[in-house]
Amino acid sequence: MSRTVFVNGEYLAEEEAKVSIFDRGFLFADGVYEVTSVLDGKLIDFDGHVARLARSLAALEMPNPVTAEDLRAIHHELIARNDLHEGGIYLQVTRGAADRDFIYPADATPTLVLFTMAMKLTGPGKADQGIKVIAIEDQRWGRRDIKTVQLLYPSMGKMMAKAAGKDDAWMVEDGFVTEGTSNNAYIVTKDGKIVTRQIGPEILNGITRTAVLRFAREAQMVVEERPFTIAEAQNAAEAFITSATTFVMPVVEVDGAALGDGRPGPVAKRLREIYLEETRSMAS
Repeated sequence: MSRTVFVNGEYLAEEEAKVSIFDRGFLFADGVYEVTSVLDGKLIDFDGHVARLARSLAALEMPNPVTAEDLRAIHHELIARNDLHEGGIYLQVTRGAADRDFIYPADATPTLVLFTMAMKLTGPGKADQGIKVIAIEDQRWGRRDIKTVQLLYPSMGKMMAKAAGKDDAWMVEDGFVTEGTSNNAYIVTKDGKIVTRQIGPEILNGITRTAVLRFAREAQMVVEERPFTIAEAQNAAEAFITSATTFVMPVVEVDGAALGDGRPGPVAKRLREIYLEETRSMAS
């Protein structure tokens, strides 16, 4: 059975959904996106995603085609029409369709597309075993704080990890880890401090990152926002990543070096429990 998707004001069967070949998202990667998780048929951290979408659009001087209230209604309608209990909703805004020109068109109407993704986010799975990551050079553009659709290098990074028999990659620039291919990266030092790179143009300020760090501090955990190296990560007590669809995911191996006893550590496991408990209580 096909999904119902949303394209420029219409709910359509996915087979009927189309955008122009002149859309600047297709021609120039001139677009931004968000992925909001769904648990128990409810949206997780929706307000944070809407706020970040607005920041990304503003950074690219792109008009927002819909209000936050209307966007929430579209998300809920897609959940209902697709009977989505657990998974995510992908949203993409592009500058719209216009003849190919590097100069932004003055009169293009933004393209707005949303679709659901059914997937298992909780229960037994990867979080029980943890994931293994490799280190790769960070070769992305400099404005990683804007959540654009230009994801070719992260895709290449995931393929590098797959070829190495691992789960994902951490990107390194000037000797320090920036982030994962689609997630924020953390280590836990042997004295229990949670370390993650500070916010800046080098990384995306993850919505899950913001929530997890807040919960960690509320639980009296010590957080340091600073760069760290692969060597420091390999000597850490444990490590983890965060993202909208992995929540808090333990990392048990970094570039060939097992962390601790090679199993998910207590800090990552506790933060995952807290995150799921707290966000479920606030889901809308």
